[in-house]
Amino acid sequence: MVNVSSTAGLTGYAGITGYVAAKWGLRGLTRAAALEFAPDGIRVCSVHPGSIRTPMTAGLDAGTVAGQPIERFGEPAEVARMMAFIAGEATFSTGSEFVVDGGATAGVTTVLPGRPS
Repeated sequence: MVNVSSTAGLTGYAGITGYVAAKWGLRGLTRAAALEFAPDGIRVCSVHPGSIRTPMTAGLDAGTVAGQPIERFGEPAEVARMMAFIAGEATFSTGSEFVVDGGATAGVTTVLPGRPS
């Protein structure tokens, strides 16, 4: 089983409280279901897409992805390939979270003033 969450399930975002809460809920569901269904050989993981080029992100511009390590929108096919890996080859993974976000949740790439670049 592969639950589709979002990077909104990994961090908070202002203005979309309900969406964020739902995605955080999927994290709990994924982990609890992984424990519950493991004895039956059923694996449960989640995928957390970031800024992916979809109708939901159509109104966003390049500034949305500026500063993330891979400065572009992801493509739906990239998320699909991760989901196929989880469902197929990742046979020793359950309760795991897989992030497809161009490195956005890895940290900030902006060099702080006074720090070596």
